[in-house]
Amino acid sequence: MTTPPPPRLTRDALVESGRARRPAPIRMVHIGIGAFHRTHQAWYTSRAGDAADWGIAGFTGRSPRIADQLAAQGGVYTLVERGREGDRFHIIDSISEARASADLDRFVDLVSAPATSVVTLTVTEAGYHLGADGYLDTDHPDVVADLAALRGGRPARLNTTAARLAFALRDRAARGAGPIAVVSCDNLPANGRTLERTITDVAAALGWDTTGWPVSFVSTSVDRITPHTTPVDIRAVEDALGFRDEAAVVAEPFSDWVLAGDFPAGRPRWEDAGARFVDDIAPFERRKLLMLNGGHLALAFRGLLRGCNTVAEAMGDPTCRATLDRFWDEAERAVGPGADTAGYRRQLVERFENDRIAHRLAQIAVDTATKVRLRVLPVLSAEREVGGPADGALGVIRDWSAGARRGAFPAGITRLDDLTSSATPTDRELISAAIVAG
Repeated sequence: MTTPPPPRLTRDALVESGRARRPAPIRMVHIGIGAFHRTHQAWYTSRAGDAADWGIAGFTGRSPRIADQLAAQGGVYTLVERGREGDRFHIIDSISEARASADLDRFVDLVSAPATSVVTLTVTEAGYHLGADGYLDTDHPDVVADLAALRGGRPARLNTTAARLAFALRDRAARGAGPIAVVSCDNLPANGRTLERTITDVAAALGWDTTGWPVSFVSTSVDRITPHTTPVDIRAVEDALGFRDEAAVVAEPFSDWVLAGDFPAGRPRWEDAGARFVDDIAPFERRKLLMLNGGHLALAFRGLLRGCNTVAEAMGDPTCRATLDRFWDEAERAVGPGADTAGYRRQLVERFENDRIAHRLAQIAVDTATKVRLRVLPVLSAEREVGGPADGALGVIRDWSAGARRGAFPAGITRLDDLTSSATPTDRELISAAIVAG
């Protein structure tokens, strides 16, 4: 006798059983409803004390697949919190609407709605289309196409985050819909200021005056290891909860969110879930960017060369661990005093060694040139400024070059100048030598 398949997870069924709320009114728009958003910002919003007042309208990044999956489930999904002792399952119900990025009209209407108070983003570093100088790359083909489309009037579709958001914010200002906060949640230094600069660059290229746009750009540091969801994870949800969830996500128990900036039209009470609001975010973002994200790169490049598949596997490899520790010694000095780097490092070791989190090294080793520039070169520069040889950072660069040459991952770079434009002549020589040595 064949066992019937489990029923599909839906909001209606969960509301009826008391395990989820009805969709909250949309007051937030999110760009990039991938796995990280669903384990982080959506999770924080679902745990806010006023969650019933704050619904999220999420738009996809590259593919409409997750929007289709979430829409079929009424926006609800399962978060599998995977600790070393076992799994915990949480129903997340903060997404009220899910749309494909191609739905530009709906995106503009929602950002321009007076009820919308917050826009958040998780589009990865590459999604900002930045040049080596940190400004919008106006020569990138997607940026060129979007600027041309905007010069032609109201476009049917835009390809870049900067163009879509600038277009929507201009529309909001024209409608007089009131102030709004825009919150970057990507791994970029001073990500709020960086996002503001890209929006300003779009506007300047089009001759738009942004003086009257009542927009606050908020900087953040975000942290939660989120591996790809596998068919095994989907089956684990089925076995534990009795339904099929095509949008399930997996994350470590640890989560952190630090924010700095103004929310002129209000925000959810994220502090109820542990978010912190600070005046100076620089120490937090630098520590996370260089030690966690930079440490991940060190493990990914060396680990893939040695045949490791996951972060936990690489942590168990003595050669990979030595590579990581050399880099971390320099990264701690680069972060500087007052950020408890020693305690954070001990915490990272425990998190990286969680072998129940299958954080694949290949997932980390994408957009590698951008990541090296943002996560490794600052460590090299800081170490060289105090007269150190920067062997740890240079070793990561050598491993990056070696892995790219052997096809372990794409290099993501066509010219050395794209990587080293801000380096000193001496550092450029060291970086070039490390790339050749790889």
